[in-house]
Amino acid sequence: MTRSSLSTVVLGAGAVGSFYGAMLARAGLAVHLIAREPHVAAIAQQGGLRLDMGGQQQLVPVAATSTLDALREADLVLVCVKSTDTAEVAAQMAPLLRPDALVLSLQNGVENADTLARTLSNPVIPTVVYVAVGMPEPGRVTHHGRGELVIGPRTAAEAAQPTLMARLQGLVTHFAQAQVGVSISLQVMEALWEKLVINCAYNALSALTQQPYGLIAQQDGVLALQRALVAEVVAVARAQGLRLDEAALWAATAQIAHSMATQRSSTAQDLVRGKATEIDHLNGFVARRGAALGVATPMNQALWAMVKLAETSAWRPTPSGVMALSQRA
Repeated sequence: MTRSSLSTVVLGAGAVGSFYGAMLARAGLAVHLIAREPHVAAIAQQGGLRLDMGGQQQLVPVAATSTLDALREADLVLVCVKSTDTAEVAAQMAPLLRPDALVLSLQNGVENADTLARTLSNPVIPTVVYVAVGMPEPGRVTHHGRGELVIGPRTAAEAAQPTLMARLQGLVTHFAQAQVGVSISLQVMEALWEKLVINCAYNALSALTQQPYGLIAQQDGVLALQRALVAEVVAVARAQGLRLDEAALWAATAQIAHSMATQRSSTAQDLVRGKATEIDHLNGFVARRGAALGVATPMNQALWAMVKLAETSAWRPTPSGVMALSQRA
């Protein structure tokens, strides 16, 4: 995989997809963003994607469209669509992808790679994303912290394929050219569950209060609530046969309040914009799996219900923390 031979398409280029697309493009790598029309139009008008990072703003020239045609020439596809859209997008991708194209799922939740693989014949690589980003307006992405990725084979059978593992090692080199750290893990599914723990501890709380992670953690009673949320997700994971270290995960969860102090969750950003959230695939997923496995998850169940209520209510949170009348009602 060389700089000239690996063509990357970002499918669903919102905040996360646009960030990684911008990092690759500014390194001189071939990148094509597939995004919503307002984002595409802003990029075209500006002559590139505006990347706010490290206290500076850079205009990164990058191709962007709202159609799927670019998938036909992709060597690498970064799937960044919402979890609610994964099955539909997989069906749209299937007839367009080249047989040798590699698909990475850079999505929240733990089910997306399997959902993609049920439809696609291409290798689908689960990817754990550790980045704090936002998209304050079309054509602009703001980096708040971190940026590393963890990739790995989806199944034990894939882990035993030397060719696939060599391709994953090639991705480490590829992203390194863009100053994006990528590591390979044979326990990537466990890592996705570990990320789910953190999402369940922060996303809904940030959405309902419209507060960043640092301020949330400072409020009385929040740490106890987050400890309970972490314990519930770990209990469900263990019931599924996964070995998660609750103490280590709590330490990682607490650290997020410092390493991503200014970040508001993607759920918060969706809710304030009147968009459907991914809560069904976060706290809602934990509640459903817990019920199926006989594990009580009252805290996750409550936060899931509250976010679903906020999605459909005439009153919704705003970035100021007050409630406003929604135009969706």
